[in-house]
Amino acid sequence: MMTLKEYFDNAKGYGMLATADSAGKVNAAVYARPHVMDEKTVAFIMAERLTHENLKSNPWATYLFMEAGGGWSGKRVYLKKLKEEQNEELIQEICRKCDYSRYDVKNRFIVYFNVENVLPLIGSQEVL
Repeated sequence: MMTLKEYFDNAKGYGMLATADSAGKVNAAVYARPHVMDEKTVAFIMAERLTHENLKSNPWATYLFMEAGGGWSGKRVYLKKLKEEQNEELIQEICRKCDYSRYDVKNRFIVYFNVENVLPLIGSQEVL
């Protein structure tokens, strides 16, 4: 079986990270593939925006990844925030394509999550 790191290192497609604030108001934002630290930990580089703000009061998130090429292939990754750090050197080291020139980004964070569950894009059969 393919590991999460192998999958995200090779899969092409589009991702969306969904969060909610403490009152349950949902937000969804387009995000690149996660940085897989190990099979139970992933990280995202985040700007100081609504997704990051939601995670201050509610640590739960879901990352939905739809593979390119048509069809309904992909993954749903259920996450719980572990920690975050501001480390611009590490961001540059792990960032795949960090072109923030189109955005007014003052602060960026590396936000680490525990992988709680991984499901296929369609269906309910657990894949991890």
